Amino acid sequence: MQPHSKSSPATSGQAEPAPSAALAAISTLGALRASGHSRDSVKHEVRRNLIARLRAGDDPFPGIIGFDDTVRPHLERALIAGHDVILLGERGQGKTRLIRTLTGLLDEWSPVIGGCEINDHPYAPACVRCKRLLAELGDDLPVHWRHRDVRYGEKLATPDTSVGDLIGDIDPVKVSQGRTLGDPETIHYGLVPRTNRGVFCINELPDLAERIQVSLLNVLEERDIAVRGYALRLPLDLVLVASANPEDYTNRGRIITPLKDRFGAEIRTHYPGTLADELAVIGQEAALAWGDNGAGDGALDAGLPAHLTEVIARFTRLVRASPAIDARSGVSARFAIAAAESVVAAAVRRAAITGEDQPVARICDLPAIVSTLGGKVEFEVSEEGREAEVLEHLLRRATADTFRAHLGNADLSGLVARFADGGSVESSDLLPARELLRRIGEVPGLAKIMERLDGADGESFGQAAAALEFALEGLYLMRRLSKDTVDGGAIYRS
Repeated sequence: MQPHSKSSPATSGQAEPAPSAALAAISTLGALRASGHSRDSVKHEVRRNLIARLRAGDDPFPGIIGFDDTVRPHLERALIAGHDVILLGERGQGKTRLIRTLTGLLDEWSPVIGGCEINDHPYAPACVRCKRLLAELGDDLPVHWRHRDVRYGEKLATPDTSVGDLIGDIDPVKVSQGRTLGDPETIHYGLVPRTNRGVFCINELPDLAERIQVSLLNVLEERDIAVRGYALRLPLDLVLVASANPEDYTNRGRIITPLKDRFGAEIRTHYPGTLADELAVIGQEAALAWGDNGAGDGALDAGLPAHLTEVIARFTRLVRASPAIDARSGVSARFAIAAAESVVAAAVRRAAITGEDQPVARICDLPAIVSTLGGKVEFEVSEEGREAEVLEHLLRRATADTFRAHLGNADLSGLVARFADGGSVESSDLLPARELLRRIGEVPGLAKIMERLDGADGESFGQAAAALEFALEGLYLMRRLSKDTVDGGAIYRS
C-alpha cells in the first residue's frame, strides 16, 4: 500500500538510466523520422500499454494489495477511457503508491527535443524556443531520450502553494539578461508544464487554495496554460491524477466544483478488506522499510514470527472497527507497519544488550507499541483519558483471537503441567531467549506448537522462546493461567 514518503520518484536522487546504443544513435529529428518512430499522446501511450499488459496477464500495478476486485477495475477503465483521475480515501490507503505505478504504463523511452524545459516531442514542438530551433535546424534538431521513470511529477498541495509553483511565472533572471517582459521566453515554467508528456500527481488536492485550483481548469479541459496574462497557448500532453482525503474529515478545504467536473473519474480507495491482505501489506511495506535502514532485505521476516505479524494485523483491524476511534480519520496502514518495525526494533535492542545471536520478537515486545503508536489514532471525544486503556484492550483481543486461531484446539497440557505444583515463569523484554527456555524447562509437544504458529519459519532458540511465550500469554487470556505484570515483563503462574 502506501509508501512512507511522498517524494517523487523523479527526485529520489537516482540517476536516469542511459538509453541503449541503438537509441542513442538516433540523435536528430531526421534520424528519428528515418527510424519509423510514431508519436502517441501520453493517454494513448498509457492505454496501449495497459491493454497489452491485461492481454498478457501481467500486473499493471505491481505492489498494490487488496484492490483487485474494487479499485483496480475502476482505474483500468478510467485509463482506457483517457480520463484524469481523483483517488479519494482516508489516510494510508495506498493512494500515492498506486499513482506512482502509472509510470510503468509509459513507454520505456520517449524522444524529446534536446534542452527543452517542457519535454516537447520533436514532431510537435510547443514552446517558442523549440519552434524557433525547428525552423533554424530542420532535420538537424537535436533529439534526446527520456526514461519513463523521470516522466513523473508530484506536488503535495499546501496552503502556500502558488500558481507560479504549479503553472509558471516571470523569471526575473531572464528579464535581467535583456529579454523584454513581453517575450514568452522570460517565463519560468512550473511543475505541471515541466511534467509535460508524463504523469503528474497532486497529493491532498483539497488543501490547495481554491484560487490556485482555478489555475488547473484549463490544464484539465483545454490542455493548455496561461501565465500572467501572456497571449500564450501552450498545449500540454499529460495524465493528471490527484489524491484527496474525504472532505468531511479534513475540513481544511474542498475541491471546487468546476475542477471536480473536469476530472473524468473519481475512485474511492479503502483499507485492506481481509486479514490476508492486511498481513501482505505489513510484510511488503515493513520489510522494505527495514531493508532501507541498512539491515538488508529479509531482516524483518527473520526477526518477526508469523504469529506476531498476525497479532499486529488483527490489532490494526480491531482499532479501525472500534467505536472508540474516530472512523472518519481512519487508521492508516502505516499504523501496522510502524508497529511491526517497532516490535522488531525491540528484539534487536534486546539482542544488543544481552548478546543474543539472532534477535526474534516475542509477545513481551508488543505492549510498548501502545504508547508509541497512540498518536497515530484519533479517538472519539468521549474516550478522552482512556486512550491507552482502549488500545491495550484491543491488543489483548487481537492476541486472544490469534491464539484461538492457531492454538485453540492444540494440546497444551505439557506446558500447563509446568505450573501444576505452583511454579511460575518470569519473562521480560530484556530476558534472552535461552534464559527464558531454561526457566520454562522441557515442554512436550513444543515442535507441534511451533509448527502450528509459524510453519517452517525455523527452529532457533529465539523462535522456540517466541512460540512458548505466546502460548503462555494465550493461556492467560483463556484464563488457564494467571499473570502478574511487572515492569517490562510478566510472571505467569497457576
